[in-house]
Amino acid sequence: MHPGRPAFTRILIGLILLFSASVALASQGTVKIALNYPETGPYYMQGKDQWRAANLAETEINAAGGILNQKIELVTYDTKSSSELAAKNAVHAINSNGVKMIFGGSSSAVAVAVSKVCQEKGVPFFGTLTYSTTVTGEEARRHTFRECNDSWMAAKAISSYMNKNFKGKKYFYITADYTWGWTTEASLRKFSDTEDKAIHKGVLTPFPSTDFTAALKKADQERPDVLVLVLFGQEMANAIRSAHKMGMKERMQIVVPNLTLGMAERGTPRAMQGVVGTVPWCWQIPYTYNYERGIKFVEDFQKEHQRYPSSSAASAYTILYEYKAAVERAGTFDSGKVIKALEGHRYQLLKDEQVWRDFDHQSVQTVYVVRCKPRDEVVKNRYNLDYFEIIDQLPGKMAACSRQEWNDVRKAAGKPTRLEKLPGE
Repeated sequence: MHPGRPAFTRILIGLILLFSASVALASQGTVKIALNYPETGPYYMQGKDQWRAANLAETEINAAGGILNQKIELVTYDTKSSSELAAKNAVHAINSNGVKMIFGGSSSAVAVAVSKVCQEKGVPFFGTLTYSTTVTGEEARRHTFRECNDSWMAAKAISSYMNKNFKGKKYFYITADYTWGWTTEASLRKFSDTEDKAIHKGVLTPFPSTDFTAALKKADQERPDVLVLVLFGQEMANAIRSAHKMGMKERMQIVVPNLTLGMAERGTPRAMQGVVGTVPWCWQIPYTYNYERGIKFVEDFQKEHQRYPSSSAASAYTILYEYKAAVERAGTFDSGKVIKALEGHRYQLLKDEQVWRDFDHQSVQTVYVVRCKPRDEVVKNRYNLDYFEIIDQLPGKMAACSRQEWNDVRKAAGKPTRLEKLPGE
């Protein structure tokens, strides 16, 4: 035997073991991200689409190498649309699972609650489906970003359309009694010139509610030209079906300020026919305006789930890709540096260009006004999901509040006009 062979063999074996250990270590590298969403409760349909799209993005990103060579491990929590439970979930996700980012939700009360936790813990939070102006207004925090438009933007967009077609008409508001409902009604009244509540009356309904008969009867007695349902998720579906049965749609135009595909689906094609609302995105938009990445998303989602994605799905999908891009621009998962990489950044994924505004972290974007198609057109579609006809749109720079308007809101709430830094920055 060659005298140097044993030493050489030991070195070779050592190198093989070291290489194997390095490969194993590299393969174990993961980054945990929490999806805190309504798996159950009144907004479960919006939540289910977030889960579907988040899993699609996770699979795609991991197949392409992950984020900074770390594979995404998606950790999920059910909020049940409860702000208290959502906050507890966020604490557990950060303290016990060590997540680097939290996203999701279909309630502004939930978004505000999770935002507070994440600010204290120094972890970025992305609101997926939260429209109340408070989220990036009075309650704006440095670590919080909102991917969908807010109530102000939706109200400006739909009021632009309504003022062309229903100027000077009588309105009546049925509004969910929580933060999203209040801010949405206030914004819509402002931009539609219906702030005089003696003329344009309204009623608040408890959240959650299942029976809207009394509120609808009160509205019907006032004989408005426009009935505004500031309701969301299953609540909107219940109310619109009741209004349809009562024959109210023949007597007035029904407006739902913030619509989603899931809401229209639960409302049923016949009851939703002719209803006007806004969306930040719907699956028809990429085809209408030829956005290739948006078309691919719709077709991949459709292939996987045999249905079209909603705006909440599009938002969840976009958030994961935007977080990945920000981490890679920053070269680190450090929250402060990731936030700086997001602020002022322009991006385009599933629709036209959007921008993460630096002073409030709102995603400024085009808002689309849609009208629900006739029942016969909806059911011709292979999934019975061709609900929306795009009838108007408002560019983000025209829809969003100005810096001065935001400053005024912050001052009125006794809040600073610059977002506080994260702990440790």
